[in-house]
Amino acid sequence: MDLATRLAELQKRTIEHREVLLTEEAAKTALVMPFIQALGYDVFNPSEVIPEYTCDVGTKKGEKVDYAICDSGKVKILLECKPASSALNLNHASQLFRYFSVTDARLAILTNGVVFQFYSDVEAPNKMDDKPFFSFSMDALKPTDVRTIEKFSKHAFDIEKIVQEAGFLKLQSLLRKELEKEFSEPSEEFVRMMASRVHEGRITSQVRENFSKLLTNSISSLIRDLVNERLSSALNASTIPEEAPTASIEENEAEIITTPEEISGFHIVQAIAAKHVNPKRVVMRDAKSYCAILLDDNNRKSLARLHFNGITTKYFGTFAGKDETRHNISDLTDIYQFADQIATRLKELDGVSE
Repeated sequence: MDLATRLAELQKRTIEHREVLLTEEAAKTALVMPFIQALGYDVFNPSEVIPEYTCDVGTKKGEKVDYAICDSGKVKILLECKPASSALNLNHASQLFRYFSVTDARLAILTNGVVFQFYSDVEAPNKMDDKPFFSFSMDALKPTDVRTIEKFSKHAFDIEKIVQEAGFLKLQSLLRKELEKEFSEPSEEFVRMMASRVHEGRITSQVRENFSKLLTNSISSLIRDLVNERLSSALNASTIPEEAPTASIEENEAEIITTPEEISGFHIVQAIAAKHVNPKRVVMRDAKSYCAILLDDNNRKSLARLHFNGITTKYFGTFAGKDETRHNISDLTDIYQFADQIATRLKELDGVSE
């Protein structure tokens, strides 16, 4: 079984069961160990995969990293695991930081079984970077993620190539974020540059304001057109019987399509709600402009909303009474930050005790 197939099976398991994997041990057994196996390592061979790896560092005695993956007696990957319900942050990586400098490892993974963050020493040798060079969410796995993960597998592992590519991946990630910012809220420098190419005369504050709005609309329109061209090409390349009616692009756009990100966002909310109610009571109902998450499938019991249809910007909606507050999020795991609001809303809707 190849890596892509193993990851697809693990993705299915993650989506189906993440709401009940509320402890670190559950996440390890159900999600993390299968991921290590998918990479080709034998989790039952203590010379290859060491659980609860201990390496005393300075005054810190007896601290453990959840897994150390070894080759020829040397540690090459450190892995720290947290509960599936936890949003990952640097506070969770304290052991990885300390162990990174006293072992042979140059690759560290921080995970909650759903989100995997990969760290190396791109910025300074033998010192773990404070930002991951690559991360992915198992419940929203992309083909490009699979190709990158392949490089960490046992048969393809080459630490020098990984560290070299880590630098490129890190820069690519930073550039992507900057582009997303420019596309959603163009900076003054970007507006001035584009305006100067098409506008004759002085760039006044009014001109900048007008061009800022035009840029946002133009970028969105351009991306939509590119997507439609791809879709049109794919439809034309397919063999369609002459008698079969074909839908226009406009008709396809009118259909409601539930995306993998919306499904992942729903499962995160469901996992948070599982601490307070039966998770089966939390359901998803998609619409054209947003994806609603309801209690008891009742549209009068809105628990949250996912506004993920924007080109670059995503919003997570929370409720208090009939009022919705939209929160800008950059990653699906940001939803965990609103666990208190979700619990409060459940109490409001259902009298659930916290």
